[in-house]
Amino acid sequence: MPVYEYQILGADGSEVGRFEIEQSANAPDLTAHPLSGQPVRRVFQAPNLAGQYNERRIRARVKDPENLSRLGFTRYEKDKLTGRYHKTAGHDAHAPESFGPGKTQQ
Repeated sequence: MPVYEYQILGADGSEVGRFEIEQSANAPDLTAHPLSGQPVRRVFQAPNLAGQYNERRIRARVKDPENLSRLGFTRYEKDKLTGRYHKTAGHDAHAPESFGPGKTQQ
């Protein structure tokens, strides 16, 4: 069953709190809080679809060194100790292995 979010409304119509409740998709929207009886309004949110283009999968592909190299990108990560950037993905011969502050190691 889906989980829906509701706003708890004060006497002047402003939001005084929120809560989530699991209810059937066929059930009508709540008009009052189940425990306190205060008026409520449902908050509409974008659905979280677990498909081919979900956010977790896209972030994983962007960080994957093999995928970046295959697409022709070079990726660098910063060394927190020295402040230099070191190549972690990519096969471009013109791209340096590292750059940034400090001495260049050869």
